[in-house]
Amino acid sequence: MAGCEPRRPRARRDGAAPGQHGPQGVQDPTRPARTRVPDAGGSVSREVHTLAPDEFLDEVHSFEFWFHSIQGYLADAEYGHRPGTPESELPPDRRERLITVLCNYCIGETAALDGASGLIGFAPNRQAKIFLATQVVDEARHLEVLIHRLAELGVKDPEAEIQRRATRSLQAFRRRLLELVAGKDWEAGIFAQNVILEAMEFAAFQTHARNADPITRELLEGIIKDERRHMGFGENDLGRRLSATPHVRARLQQIKRELDPLVLETFEEMLAELDVPREERPELGRNYLETVERLGFTS
Repeated sequence: MAGCEPRRPRARRDGAAPGQHGPQGVQDPTRPARTRVPDAGGSVSREVHTLAPDEFLDEVHSFEFWFHSIQGYLADAEYGHRPGTPESELPPDRRERLITVLCNYCIGETAALDGASGLIGFAPNRQAKIFLATQVVDEARHLEVLIHRLAELGVKDPEAEIQRRATRSLQAFRRRLLELVAGKDWEAGIFAQNVILEAMEFAAFQTHARNADPITRELLEGIIKDERRHMGFGENDLGRRLSATPHVRARLQQIKRELDPLVLETFEEMLAELDVPREERPELGRNYLETVERLGFTS
């Protein structure tokens, strides 16, 4: 809006020590596990972590923070990659496998888009609503760039191809996620959406990006940065809620037991399409489980 100054991180005015955000998840820079998660954008000031808890939440759950986060990796991109990035000549069989994988990524991103938009209506506070609004934009962008990548690979009707190639396990996961959101169960919905689904996508995209063609790699690396921010929100919100209402943990543990087999089955199917050696495939499942275990949920 005209005349409004951009938000800036604010120092404590009472001279007290900076607030600590450790229990809330990966947004705490001191947590050892955070080193395994890439930054969401180099332009974001580290000073944000010196804010008092309430100021911290206002700052990171804002469109201003979101703008600063994404500008570092999207400013020069068109549909998720730089215009000058060369297109690799893929053998027909590898191209077909890549199309299958990207079609399933589209299913996951559609689930994330539907889930995040559905959560806004019963989010418990203004901060959560605003963050989820930024997440909806992220998920819509992810879906758009993935569909555009399918077109670049020669897919004439991406929507039909996505439905034809979608795995049963991922479709089942999507249905269950949307059931939880439709039930307006905040803890269950945010756990399935911003912890389990985002952790699944984060682990899959990281593994795929290591050996992807240049355009697909750039596209995935941009999505990964967004997923890190989404996971941070889920861990942040649930970390605080579980500290205040520990009885919720048993209910979420049951949801995890229900969804884990679908996640691991999806991994197995995608890794086979990506030609990841069988002996390396358990690493992806471990990465996913470690992410969820940061909230104290074990298998």
